[in-house]
Amino acid sequence: MFAGFGVGYSFGAFFTALEREFAARRGDLSIVFAISGSLYFGLGLASGAAADRWGPRRVAFLGMAIMTAGLALASRADALWQIYLAAGLGVGIGVGFSYVPSVGAVQPWFVRRRAFATGIAIAGIGAGTLVIPPVAAWLVGAIGWRDSYLVLAAGTLLVGGTGALLLDSRPQRRGLAPDGLPAASPGIGPRAMSGLDFRAAARSRPFRLMAIATFLTSFGIFVPFVHLAPAAIDLGASERAAASLLGLIGAGSILGRFVIGSAADRLGRRRVLIAVVAGQAALLVFWMAAGQLWMLAVFAVAFGLSYGGYVALVPTLCADFFGARAIGAIMGAVFSGVAVGCLLGPPLAGFAFDRLGSYTWPIGACALLSALAVVASIRLPDPEGWRADG
Repeated sequence: MFAGFGVGYSFGAFFTALEREFAARRGDLSIVFAISGSLYFGLGLASGAAADRWGPRRVAFLGMAIMTAGLALASRADALWQIYLAAGLGVGIGVGFSYVPSVGAVQPWFVRRRAFATGIAIAGIGAGTLVIPPVAAWLVGAIGWRDSYLVLAAGTLLVGGTGALLLDSRPQRRGLAPDGLPAASPGIGPRAMSGLDFRAAARSRPFRLMAIATFLTSFGIFVPFVHLAPAAIDLGASERAAASLLGLIGAGSILGRFVIGSAADRLGRRRVLIAVVAGQAALLVFWMAAGQLWMLAVFAVAFGLSYGGYVALVPTLCADFFGARAIGAIMGAVFSGVAVGCLLGPPLAGFAFDRLGSYTWPIGACALLSALAVVASIRLPDPEGWRADG
């Protein structure tokens, strides 16, 4: 996930270079990230079900190989539509085949501190966002965007491919139950070791509410990854300084995965989820009013904190509600709505800027959708009470 999401979220570092190379508008360039980002989660159901059947190792490694090929092809693009196909599809399919299988592989190993464990596991997303966009911006300035794509391709195969080959989703192969207990330990309930099948989970109220909330938050999550750097350049920041804002999102998200994940295990994961989504809505309002670079830096860190906590909590709540039996397919289906938000959000924000010369209206719309996600999150039942009733 360090390689996949770090490279995927570094698109902002290429934004200005591609804008000049292909004389493209911001709305047109935003489509590249929209394609890839929508596939991150749009493929989750398929990749999660494949990982449930064949294991996460094979599926995630295939994703890293496809991503490597896409980046290499993007370095030879002569038209913007080729960037759409190579970088958009290649990176999107690569992350789409690796994200849900990787996060799903963690869930069967833990129950008691599942949110904290998931936060540790997906800290690679935050670390990648912290490290790779600034490095990509430096590379683009030093060797050009084409050779930079080749460097990222090599790094993806080396780092991402190695990580994929080490995945394992079955503690019972090592004679273990969740939390490191022996497989035959008393008190390990059937839901912890198995759980609902996909059809039963998909018919449930918690599944529907989580899917709705995740869809609504997706607009506010992905617009900053594409448009925060251009917005900073509009305020007079250099390209490297603007790209560093993506790194600040990564730094904040690392903290969010650890701090919020650990707090959720103590305070209740549903309760903390509500607070995190409400925080995202408030932060988008702050960005809408930000008129100086330091304010964008504050937004980036705080937004990363909120975003990092959110992506750590959703998989753990899926496991809390439905168990580990079909966790890959369930997670993939919950996240599938994110594909629509990512496909529509960044391009619409870009086209709105092209027309209005400002990001105020698209950011405000994202804040409103996040506020509606708070309502859906509040309506979620308590996982323990819901399981008892079920």
